[in-house]
Amino acid sequence: MADKSNKNWFAQHKVLTVILALFAIGIVATAAGGGSKGGSSSKSSSGGSSSKAEPAKVGQPANDGKFEFTVKSVECGKASVGSNQYLTKTAQGQYCLLNVSVKNVGDQAQSLASSNQYLLNASGQKYSADDVATMYNTPNGSSWYNDINPGNSVEGAIVFDIPKDQTPVTAELHDSAFSRGVKVNLQ
Repeated sequence: MADKSNKNWFAQHKVLTVILALFAIGIVATAAGGGSKGGSSSKSSSGGSSSKAEPAKVGQPANDGKFEFTVKSVECGKASVGSNQYLTKTAQGQYCLLNVSVKNVGDQAQSLASSNQYLLNASGQKYSADDVATMYNTPNGSSWYNDINPGNSVEGAIVFDIPKDQTPVTAELHDSAFSRGVKVNLQ
């Protein structure tokens, strides 16, 4: 009978080792694919050779990695959202809908996820998207987790649940969970 104590941990747990290796490869591939161009807006702060770009404003395109984001508007004060009577969700505070267009300006498909997008208030508090409310608010239910091919774009509202006494002043938008992101001034 062979003694298992002589084998190393990886040899004893072959299946787990393969799963961990695939997971690590996936993380590295995602990190390498997203945010490769860094966050930038379409305007510079002085029009010259400024080292830091001004945040984009509503209606102006802002790039992060393979995506060009254009915030169309932000609407707050909604108590609930839903596309029909069965798929409705009520806010803990208030729902803010960030109406945005996202275009793939890269050379390969890129996944867009609403969970990588944020709103910030004047104090810098960061609010994440409510993915379920976003899905319920979208008629086809899948606009905000999509692979977008090069040159294609999607448009719709990403839903955030923020306290009733707060107002979002900035959107922070990302082409992936690992990208630097780009900020858009909402006021």
